[in-house]
Amino acid sequence: MSQNQFDKKSQAWSALFSEPMSDLVKRYTSSVFFDKRLWQADITGSLAHAEMLAAQGIIAAEDHAAIQKGMAQIWGEIESGAFEWKLDLEDVHLNIEARLTQLVGDAGKRLHTGRSRNDQVATDVRLWLRGEIDLIGELLVDLQKSLVDVAEANAEVILPGFTHLQVAQPVSFGHHMLAYVEMFSRDAERFAEVRRRTNRLPLGSAALAGTSYPLDRERVAKTLAMDGVCQNSLDAVSDRDFAIEFTSAATLTMVHISRMSEELIIWMSQNFGFIKIADRFTTGSSIMPQKKNPDVPELARGKTGRVVGHLMGLITLMKGQPLAYNKDNQEDKEPLFDTVDTLKDTLRIFSEMIGGQANAATGQKEGGISVNADAMERAALKGYATATDLADYLVKKGLPFRDAHETVAHAVKAAQSHACDLSELPLSVLQGFHASIEKDVYECLSLRGSLNARNILGGTAPAQVRLQVERHRARLA
Repeated sequence: MSQNQFDKKSQAWSALFSEPMSDLVKRYTSSVFFDKRLWQADITGSLAHAEMLAAQGIIAAEDHAAIQKGMAQIWGEIESGAFEWKLDLEDVHLNIEARLTQLVGDAGKRLHTGRSRNDQVATDVRLWLRGEIDLIGELLVDLQKSLVDVAEANAEVILPGFTHLQVAQPVSFGHHMLAYVEMFSRDAERFAEVRRRTNRLPLGSAALAGTSYPLDRERVAKTLAMDGVCQNSLDAVSDRDFAIEFTSAATLTMVHISRMSEELIIWMSQNFGFIKIADRFTTGSSIMPQKKNPDVPELARGKTGRVVGHLMGLITLMKGQPLAYNKDNQEDKEPLFDTVDTLKDTLRIFSEMIGGQANAATGQKEGGISVNADAMERAALKGYATATDLADYLVKKGLPFRDAHETVAHAVKAAQSHACDLSELPLSVLQGFHASIEKDVYECLSLRGSLNARNILGGTAPAQVRLQVERHRARLA
């Protein structure tokens, strides 16, 4: 085989070239071994393109039929693992096209009429990412439902609420869990918005300038259930905003996971002892036999940094690119793919860890997290968590808030000197700080009284927690 014949056989674009690509460059420029995961999107997009070409009279009906038949065979080969992915063919697109041509001859060569790999890959990534966003949306629903279950079961459990990691005010543990439901619900909204902007069709933009063939791009968009057509060919082939937006939304979700992980790690420590994480989500120590380590939340906290890094990488990838397509954009896939994989795996495991799983033998649901309500309540008693309630009590008696604040500070000092809680100070001592204090003050100084008093929309009272649980269950149904 002559050198030129070798090139024509191994690369789709090689007729112009006088020597074969070096093996080093092949490995450096090839993407097939990571972009082959786009194969379903590539075949789906190609079939929609072929259907339009036939409808427009650009290719013959028999060519269209041959393409359909060949793609069906390729689909089966890839699913079964029989398909041979070739480094020489660079990427998923050329591998599939080469196999199609091998199966159906010239009809396979006609498939690429009116398109380029530039608009083809942009379409494939959008189609693939659209499906991944849909799955992530379902996983976010699962995680929210798990959190809502925990919230409902623990609406009455008293947790010390912290600011600056100092005991601040008592809150319902259920209320605390619902804070994360709010975060993940916003994440779901963001992914829905990203999906709308992702679900637009670049195909038909060709390399950068459009094409002279009478394509019906709107027809292809409709076939692929896309929300519209990219309106500028230069932008269509070079835009990766959707990938950056997705990774940004994923980063925020992972940040929310990481914040929750930090709390789970702290709560599980012996110094807190607020929760236990089921053994199936923990590991031991190779040297310290007493240890149970919260590896799942720790790893999630670490993987958050990895996803943040992918976002920075994608932004940096795009910042210096002139219009239109550049080979740099091949580097969008690995960070995007890894972000998707990391996020999906994390959401799955957290949904199970928070909500538990069904025991195969008993059919009963086994929770992943056990709550130590007594330890939480004891901790809430350590930090004078009802001091603000005493200030509010004095305000209701007519004292200006700033004066009430100062008065309560003196009461806290007295409680500290007696090594007791505010609620344990005798009435006579409390009245020494202000004459308007009466016996009913002890209701507001109790943890339970403080909790129940915050019975307003968004408040921590158990009654409000239950209302929010109902709202979320209706939203997530």
